[in-house]
Amino acid sequence: MKDLKYLFAYTIPLSALVSFLSNGIWCYTAVMYAFIILPLLDIITGETKINLNKEEVDIKKNKWVFDIMLYLNLPIVFSLLYISFSRIHIGNYENYEFVGLILSGGILLATNAINVAHELGHRTKYYERFLSKCLYMPCLYMHFFIEHNYGHHLHVATPEDGATAKYNQSVYSFWFTSVTKQYLDAWKRQLLLLKANKKSFISVKNDVFWYHFIQPIYLLSIYLMFSFDVLFYALSIGILAFIFLETINYIEHYGLKRFKTPSGRYERVQPYHSWNSNFNIGRIVLYELTRHSDHHYKASKKYQLLNSFEESPTLPLGYPASILLSLIPPLWFRIINPLVPDEMKK
Repeated sequence: MKDLKYLFAYTIPLSALVSFLSNGIWCYTAVMYAFIILPLLDIITGETKINLNKEEVDIKKNKWVFDIMLYLNLPIVFSLLYISFSRIHIGNYENYEFVGLILSGGILLATNAINVAHELGHRTKYYERFLSKCLYMPCLYMHFFIEHNYGHHLHVATPEDGATAKYNQSVYSFWFTSVTKQYLDAWKRQLLLLKANKKSFISVKNDVFWYHFIQPIYLLSIYLMFSFDVLFYALSIGILAFIFLETINYIEHYGLKRFKTPSGRYERVQPYHSWNSNFNIGRIVLYELTRHSDHHYKASKKYQLLNSFEESPTLPLGYPASILLSLIPPLWFRIINPLVPDEMKK
């Protein structure tokens, strides 16, 4: 039964469904759930730093149930998108209700689309990587598949990585630098991949090029099937989803550095180059993304196997609360800066 704890990740889509079927303040159900209820549950249930033993790893690493729980997010997310599109198309919402629906839709995409896409994007099977790209599409961030897998994991905690926030950089500044640099770097990685595989720019292998057709077709289809209001909603929740993603990138790598060795190359990625959080509820609803140090130490390791490391810097709060904290830079700096290793502050 312990394996089924990740079914709790579906409570985010459930809260989004309540938002989409509601009016008034209940349009904010997913917002209240994600940023009030979940942080409280994190505090109540506490942290767990216990890792699996070798026997447990051998049992869990190939259990199909863990993969199925990821795959089910695809029909869940797209079904809920259709429900929200239909409701907005026929509804007559007040402005504050529409804002609640946008926030709820953005939370749905950030947790059960982008986060799951991130996990599947590290897999080697073609169909899992295809599912990953499908989930990135409504988030309007398909290029992230290339930059994250071929850039971020190579350059994390260095100035070359757009997804690593500098010490004393605010999250608002980071949104701009990260989004722009990762987009440009995605093109750089893609061109290098094409060159390495001896493919031309106009090639089926030029993923980033084709993403620029797929995402506009997705948006055009929404406009043709529904209305301009629904198109605006789809654009808004996509942008909000990748802003949430970049906020998570911010709290995962803030202020951490890798140093160059005498050879001139950066030291190997170690567990202390990413922030961890071991709060139980955040771990479950985000498919162990919060054990981020081990994910960077071995990116191919499946979510159910990720470990906690004593040497990893640890966030004093779960991810939902840390996201809120980052939105108040003076408070974030006051609480988190003392936890950054001194040698990395220079």
